[in-house]
Amino acid sequence: MKLLLVEDNTALQTTLVRSFERRGVQVVVCGDGARALDRWRAAVPDVVLLDLSLPHTDGLQVLAAARAEGLDTPVLIVTARGTVGDRVLGLNTGADDYLAKPFDLDELEARVRALARRRGSARGAEAPAWGGLRVDPDSGAVMHEGQPMELTVRETALMRALLARPGQAVARERLTELVFAGEGAVQADAIEVVVYRLRKKLAGTAVELVTLRGLGYLLRLGERPAGPA
Repeated sequence: MKLLLVEDNTALQTTLVRSFERRGVQVVVCGDGARALDRWRAAVPDVVLLDLSLPHTDGLQVLAAARAEGLDTPVLIVTARGTVGDRVLGLNTGADDYLAKPFDLDELEARVRALARRRGSARGAEAPAWGGLRVDPDSGAVMHEGQPMELTVRETALMRALLARPGQAVARERLTELVFAGEGAVQADAIEVVVYRLRKKLAGTAVELVTLRGLGYLLRLGERPAGPA
């Protein structure tokens, strides 16, 4: 599962990133309301955790703009504004849940995972396996023949992007945005390193990671590896 955290408090950022990553959640961080929509589009998160008191652009403005643009990612507002009026305003603006600060980390995680599950159910639950590979809608892990693959966060992001369009080329620039979302300046050949490592891990599957020069990368069905004689 990928979480977009829109929060300007650096101490809280650190706490939440550590907490969620220990639980196997990939976290993309944005601390500026003016940049939140760009991060939202690039990261393609499963859930957005949104503070309201952000620099430059208020969280409610970010939410309203996202909904007007058609971004339907579930949003959990986490804020110190905890009155009934604030909650009603946030929910009416397009939030799916609302949690006032201070909060319990276990409750926060439970609410985030509940939103992710609801989103998966609304989209028809989990995607069918392709070449024995699929993305688990609850955890976000890449599964091979029902077992989670041992992938890094970047490799998982790459696989998720490619499995969203199996057999179709995905542009190198788009993959770079998704794999390195929120990391600032990235070297031009950085995606090639992730592709190289992921290609080696796919060697035992029926799927090949193919480079199409000038177009990008795609997943292609190859021959299933032979079992032991």
